[in-house]
Amino acid sequence: MNLLERLNNDIKQAMKNREKDKLTTMRMMKSSLQNEAIKLGTSELSEEQELTVLSRELKQRKDSLLEFESAGRQDLVDKIHSEIEIVEVYMPEQLNEEEITKIVKQTIEEVNASSKADMGKVMGALMPKVKGKADGSLVNKIVQQQLS
Repeated sequence: MNLLERLNNDIKQAMKNREKDKLTTMRMMKSSLQNEAIKLGTSELSEEQELTVLSRELKQRKDSLLEFESAGRQDLVDKIHSEIEIVEVYMPEQLNEEEITKIVKQTIEEVNASSKADMGKVMGALMPKVKGKADGSLVNKIVQQQLS
């Protein structure tokens, strides 16, 4: 079952259970997936493309969360927190710091990186491996640690 089918089933269930907030968030995700398919001119997105859309949705919500926290809008902070939890349900399991460090070390060896000047080379080779499975800022931090 692809992500769109799973979302459709979960939307139906949320409608039956009258879960308004969950329903709204899932509809936004479905809409983003459909818009991406239209933009790319395909009828169905690949798993990687779906992951890209979900990652974008999650990042937007996390950015909004920071803005609302700095503005002192606790009502919106709570709403965004619940939306983030809903989006994360559809994301693949996240890698922990130890797993990321292992992948970073392997990638550094693969591209023969030796200094921070090689950071772009490492990140370019690394990000497709951890896409959707790890936070980009954490990956960046670990790469910097390993190259210093």
